[in-house]
Amino acid sequence: MSDELLSTTLAGLVMVVGLCGVVIPLLPGLSLVWAAALVYGFAVGWGPGGVAVMMVLTALLGVSLAKSVVVPRRAATGGGASGWAQVGGLFGAVAGFFLIPVVGVIIGALAGLLVTELLIKGDWAEAWTATEATAKGFGLSTLIDLGLGLVMILVWAVWAASVVL
Repeated sequence: MSDELLSTTLAGLVMVVGLCGVVIPLLPGLSLVWAAALVYGFAVGWGPGGVAVMMVLTALLGVSLAKSVVVPRRAATGGGASGWAQVGGLFGAVAGFFLIPVVGVIIGALAGLLVTELLIKGDWAEAWTATEATAKGFGLSTLIDLGLGLVMILVWAVWAASVVL
């Protein structure tokens, strides 16, 4: 097996793990896809399209990072969550990360938002509506990341095919 083919295979496998990280919070996600492409470029050489591919991947990663803040926050606000409840969700996410492996960030964020909103408004229905809207925002954010990840891998695969073939 040639060095280029081995590098391509390893980078592709790491990217699949990164794509799984979109759904499994324990794994790095799209940043791992991006890093695998970067290491791949150093391993096989950048060639004519490598720099352009990395620019596209960097832009897509930037979109993902911005979306990770905007989409859940917009959903929370649209669902009636107060700013303080969103801060409570942030503290809950940090606590959940340490208390519950793998899914603790998500559970902690939603629990923190629910409890804070309940303390502020004193109305279970309003607190639940805000929490449910935030959960939908997280879900939408994950679906967008899956799409972005697939596009990132496809863009890299075109570059990798030009290297291997």
